Amino acid sequence: MLNENASNLKQHLKTLHADLASTGEVDAELKDLLRQLDGDIKTLLDRRMAEDAGVEAEEETTTYGLAERSQEITAKFAAKHPRLEPALRELGTILANMGI
Repeated sequence: MLNENASNLKQHLKTLHADLASTGEVDAELKDLLRQLDGDIKTLLDRRMAEDAGVEAEEETTTYGLAERSQEITAKFAAKHPRLEPALRELGTILANMGI
């Protein structure tokens, strides 16, 4: 199930990146927040896949509250970037459904 969820999440992140690229001007603050969130999600997925393969994680990183962070980003930028709002909201839903 994790592989299916991870695959869905990765695909959604690719779509979100494409949406960001096509939106044109996105302020630096949103880009930085999304870049950080994206990195944390990838770190978490890599760690979970390693755990599923029986490999112990070398370092512990904090990825708690990714769904909440995604929802905060969505609320903060919904008015400025209404085209991105549905994709950001869906990202938060996917993370919440995965228990992240």
